[in-house]
Amino acid sequence: MSTAISKCLVVGSGSIARRHIANLRQLLPQADIACVSASGRAIAPGETPATVCFASFDEALAWKSELAVVASPAPLHLDHAAALLETGIAVLIEKPLSDSLSGHEALAARLAPWRDRIEVAYNLRFLSSCRRMCMLLQEQVAGRLHSVHIDLGQYLPDWRPGSDYRRNVSANRSLGGGVLLELSHEFDYLTHLFGRFDRVFCVTGQSGLLEIDVEDRADILLTRADGLVAQLHMDFLQRKATRRCKVIGEHGNLLWDLVGNSITLETGSGEKVLFSEPEVDRNAMYLELLRGFIDLAQGRAAPRIAYEDGLAVLTMVDAMRQSATTGLPVKLPSN
Repeated sequence: MSTAISKCLVVGSGSIARRHIANLRQLLPQADIACVSASGRAIAPGETPATVCFASFDEALAWKSELAVVASPAPLHLDHAAALLETGIAVLIEKPLSDSLSGHEALAARLAPWRDRIEVAYNLRFLSSCRRMCMLLQEQVAGRLHSVHIDLGQYLPDWRPGSDYRRNVSANRSLGGGVLLELSHEFDYLTHLFGRFDRVFCVTGQSGLLEIDVEDRADILLTRADGLVAQLHMDFLQRKATRRCKVIGEHGNLLWDLVGNSITLETGSGEKVLFSEPEVDRNAMYLELLRGFIDLAQGRAAPRIAYEDGLAVLTMVDAMRQSATTGLPVKLPSN
């Protein structure tokens, strides 16, 4: 029989860490919610909504929380996760799983025994329009699928206007930045909705306009044996935030607008709105993610977004990087 959670830890103090802390306080009002900066810096009073702040990760680890959210920079995710898991603490790892496949391989043996205690924070799966898109595809509303086209972009300086974007994780290679990792939600929902692909070709670039040391745009082509093709464009450059997925099928096209949170069916006779919830509370998907993770930590549920899902995305990104470097298509693992 599970007991109430009384101690939660969040590793990291950035914007996503602060969101998780606030949401944990909402879901577990009686619990102590602790925070530790990934860099070891002192957290100023009022900087986060945490009830406890630690000066070091070792001090936080010794506190023996019952669950932990790892929201440190991507290169540190698995180091922090392995240390927590080995003390019996269930871990929610912010996306991506790591900054590279080699970074994962260095810790794979330590992580392997704890895979059923890991959840990966690809929260976009819990957006209401994503759930409806999944249902529409299962119902084969568009018929047999021919191709998927994803367009995603937003001008990086507009992401967090109150801070210098050049110092944020997204803009720094050493912190796991760049469009391929930072925008990897698209790779997760692509495989969640449509399954795995066999081969990838990728072109990346740096415009030089943003004064950052990572790729600020990528164009990707994914193929597989059944003929389904996926094309993705992603960037840090579009002045108007865009996040769309177009599915071309034998009976019509499904147009999914993730910003407007709507889905439209386009056929030869016109357009029909199948789903629209533009005023959705975006925080609801983060709360749903945490509810499932709390159930996991208490032994009541299995991971919904498993370690293997995060690893599949990391494997895709590694192959995309190889392709961008060599100029050649790269075969993806079959499982």
